Amino acid sequence: MEPREPAPSRGPSPCTSPSCGCGPGAGAGPAPIGRRDFLGIAGLGVASAAAASIPGWPAVAGPFAAEDFEDLVPRDKKLNPDWLRSLTRRGEPEVYRGKELAFVGMPVGGIGCGQLYLAGDGRLWYWDIFTSLTPIRREGVIYQGPNYEKPLRPKSVVEQGFAIRVRKGDAAIVRPLDSRGFRDVAFRGEYPIGRVTYRDEAVPVEASLEAFSPFIPMDLADSSLPATIMAFTVKNTGDAPVEVSLAGWLENATVRDGDGGLNLRRALAVEPRPGGAATLVGTVEPGPARSASRPDIVLADFEGADYGGWKAEGTAFGEKPYREDERKFYTALVGYEGKGFVNSHMMRHGEDPAAADAHRGTLTSPEFAIERDFIHFRIGGGEDANRLGLRLLVDGKAVRRAAGKGGGAMRHASFDVRDLKGKTARLQVVDDADGGWGHTTVDQIVLSDSPMYASIREVPGVGSMALGLLEGPGEALAAADLAAATTAEGLDPAKLFDALRPAAAASASGPAEKALVGGLGRTTTIAPGQSAAFTFAIAWFFPDYGENRGEMSAIAGMEKARRAYASRFDGAKAVADHVAKDFDRLAGQTRLWVKTWYDSSLPHWFLDRTMIPVNTLATQTFHAFDSGRFWAWEGVDCCAGTCQHVWQYAQSVGRLFPAIERDLRERVDFGLAWHDDGAMDFRSENDRSVAHDGFCGTIIRAYREHQMSPDSAFLKRLWPRIKRSLEFIGAQDADGDGLLEGKQMNTLDSAWYGPMAWISSLYLAAMAAGAAMADEMGDAPFASRCRRIVEAGKRSLVEKLYDGEYFIHKPPDYTRNNTNIGCHSDQMLGQSMAFQVGLPRVVPEPEARAALRSIWRYNFTPDVGPYREKFKTIKGGRWYAMPGEGGLLMTTFPKGGADKATGSSSNFAYYFNECWTGFEYQVASQMFWEGMTTEALAIVRMVHDRYHPARRNPYNEVECSDHYSRAMASHGAFLAACGYEHHGPKGHLGFAPRVTPEDFRAPFTAADAWGTFAQKREGEGQSGKVEVRWGSLRLKTLAFEAPEGKRFSAAKVTAAGKSVAAAVSQDGRRATVTLGEDVNLAAGEALEVVLS
Repeated sequence: MEPREPAPSRGPSPCTSPSCGCGPGAGAGPAPIGRRDFLGIAGLGVASAAAASIPGWPAVAGPFAAEDFEDLVPRDKKLNPDWLRSLTRRGEPEVYRGKELAFVGMPVGGIGCGQLYLAGDGRLWYWDIFTSLTPIRREGVIYQGPNYEKPLRPKSVVEQGFAIRVRKGDAAIVRPLDSRGFRDVAFRGEYPIGRVTYRDEAVPVEASLEAFSPFIPMDLADSSLPATIMAFTVKNTGDAPVEVSLAGWLENATVRDGDGGLNLRRALAVEPRPGGAATLVGTVEPGPARSASRPDIVLADFEGADYGGWKAEGTAFGEKPYREDERKFYTALVGYEGKGFVNSHMMRHGEDPAAADAHRGTLTSPEFAIERDFIHFRIGGGEDANRLGLRLLVDGKAVRRAAGKGGGAMRHASFDVRDLKGKTARLQVVDDADGGWGHTTVDQIVLSDSPMYASIREVPGVGSMALGLLEGPGEALAAADLAAATTAEGLDPAKLFDALRPAAAASASGPAEKALVGGLGRTTTIAPGQSAAFTFAIAWFFPDYGENRGEMSAIAGMEKARRAYASRFDGAKAVADHVAKDFDRLAGQTRLWVKTWYDSSLPHWFLDRTMIPVNTLATQTFHAFDSGRFWAWEGVDCCAGTCQHVWQYAQSVGRLFPAIERDLRERVDFGLAWHDDGAMDFRSENDRSVAHDGFCGTIIRAYREHQMSPDSAFLKRLWPRIKRSLEFIGAQDADGDGLLEGKQMNTLDSAWYGPMAWISSLYLAAMAAGAAMADEMGDAPFASRCRRIVEAGKRSLVEKLYDGEYFIHKPPDYTRNNTNIGCHSDQMLGQSMAFQVGLPRVVPEPEARAALRSIWRYNFTPDVGPYREKFKTIKGGRWYAMPGEGGLLMTTFPKGGADKATGSSSNFAYYFNECWTGFEYQVASQMFWEGMTTEALAIVRMVHDRYHPARRNPYNEVECSDHYSRAMASHGAFLAACGYEHHGPKGHLGFAPRVTPEDFRAPFTAADAWGTFAQKREGEGQSGKVEVRWGSLRLKTLAFEAPEGKRFSAAKVTAAGKSVAAAVSQDGRRATVTLGEDVNLAAGEALEVVLS
């Protein structure tokens, strides 16, 4: 399908404040926002909102004067009425063109299969599928999330693409299928599908692309394929038949970083298939055997007290090698041999990391004769080989260069010097860089005749690739070697079709250091007004992690671990064959999910934004191993161990692929990370200690995983350990008042002390979950014990921590980070998570709603610029909302206290000045539940506007690195907007829509099913319909929210067209329908309820 033609994209939405020079918005229209709410949010001065400097984009807020920011966060948000109305309008799908395509990078690979992006014009880029290391140079330090402020632009390290040739009579037009080839390229993303259209008045056809990897909620296996489908459709827009050829090309990019001297060869083979199909398979072949080796010569091991004969210049290297016991790095430095190594990250004089990177210099070896075939070494640090790393100098000129990979881990590397044998040379370690990763590390330099690797299996990037052309009408075309169509700049689309021939078995091979590119295509004739499909699949198989595991080395069994797809396939050809064989099902169910997701009354923008973060699973943040285990960073390649206190925010995975979360709870949290006393290690093997927020959140998640199961088997297996963990955390509430007061390690990367609603509310939610699980396990005494703690904690929160506006933190002293009397956006995280799993309240309603209003007042700003400029008490903070962009600040200090918040050192207090989307989503989620719908939508929309493609990649929500897992809290905001509740073992499903409840429609997932829920209110009645699109759903009870002041006494229920006896009861506005017997719905069946 092609993108529907919508209104033009509205662009990002900054305000017209003193720090901003631009602004967008959305169209106006009626929306169900009450007048009182509207005036309270819009403010009195909003009628004079200024126009934005970008034509056609009204401002989101303003106009503001400098005095509006005297309170740092303006009380009057002055949100544009048009922008406010747009929050609830269904609107049109957002389609991007022109400059809006500059940063688009939608992940289009399978879950746990690496990271491959689709650009806005249909090109594939990023290509982080070969090893665990990223192939694109980052600007800045990874944990600072530099790709928010300076987003990456599409850049491909693999020669790959598609082109089209159109013949009409004797004339032929050849165009690449990207922005170079067509004047009008439009992109519409509906994750997991990216849609691109290509139009040009000079071309008598219109082409469209659907790019995706199969993504079928609940079907983890077929959502985890190392493959990307590129499905093109070409329509003849002219008045005469045209002959169309559409072809793709693919480089065999195996062993892309070199073969370490093994003389490997790359190979491509064409395999014709029935039905006009073909497969191009790229593999690696062994080279000729090497002769016997002479002994190695160690040039330097840096184990001495000084550099020996090496000469140091500048300040980067000091007078002696670094020693293991003086390492001071944020990122783990591993991979050196012995105890000494070269390091230009000079911290010996008390420098902080930035100052340590500022040192520059060189370290040059004595002359030596090149007497062996290779120079092997270990190297790490920054990746700019023009300014950093190790160089081989011959006659004073650099003839070889190597650098790190932008990480702390040293890797094996090698110079092949067979062509330099007998020459005199020097080695030089260079640091001519500053800024993030502006340093280099080197160790163990050896002259050797032995290749760097003992076997092919050890070579990074060994594997296979495939380009598949699926069945279709017309003549298949192929070439195993497209050298005739290749220039110094890469493959020339103008020469492509002349180099292709009718598909027949063929092969080509060449040395590993030489590019080898092949291609496949098809030619067919298309009548006027008709269309033809050209469907391709790109598959890969690179299951081995190699030696460069860094912090992943701590994982049990990592030395043998492979990617999960290796347990199912033996190469890329097998993957391509599977996609071709099951294409109709894989593509059909993926498209059905996307259709179901967008078959909703919710705004298009809201559906886009709340689904996007789940693409984290299809990036290098998330890893699936052949052992069946799942493991994740917090963000791409940063902060290890499937960290509990970050991943607890993520709601997407537990609702779309619950098998992942169940396995993590059982195998990891209550498995290898669990101790007999009930403690859990919050980063599993990477940090054997307790983080209290993540600990409590993991107990709540265990209850969620039980709810997303079809029966109680999961809970029965885990209950003894869950109960012991509840006892462990309960023992830290020594006085039984429901508040934690001792050491509380947390997601702000420090231990806090003293009672605070943030972590104590999580503790109470964990106890409430424990009570619910104890009830189901028949442990009434323990359930009562948990409930007593919850009731005591609810009282204590108000009596001890509520200041009349919001909940505060009471540290015993001010020596450590704290929020004291500040307004912390996450202060009621426990209540937010309790809502997610349908638990009773843990924070009393009046105070909770008042605190949310305070968070809106004190933390939400239409422009973070004035706050960051004027607030200097706590310095610093990373830029996840730029000046001119709005967001929810983590912590502000409207009543003072900032001077005491940093403790004895700033540590990580600068986090308080930042905007984290995971925090923003979870606050919005609670606001939905508490009836603050407009504010909730405004917070989510502000995130969406910050990630408009005119600014940065809309598919990469950044916190500490890219594709940050906490951002999957977005799904919690979606669930809250639906008022969703589910309990699989009990057969329960419920909805209480917060947006347009009088005519509501949205997708839902359940333990073994997904589908659509629809609700209408007409006259005195209300109806609800549950339609299953995939899987099977067992129902015993359903819950709905009645209109204010309405009571229902009767329910008419039909299931799959048959009447079902039912009774209705109502508590407040909650109406519960209990069916006379269990109902089992299959795909295509529906249950309808009419309340009266």
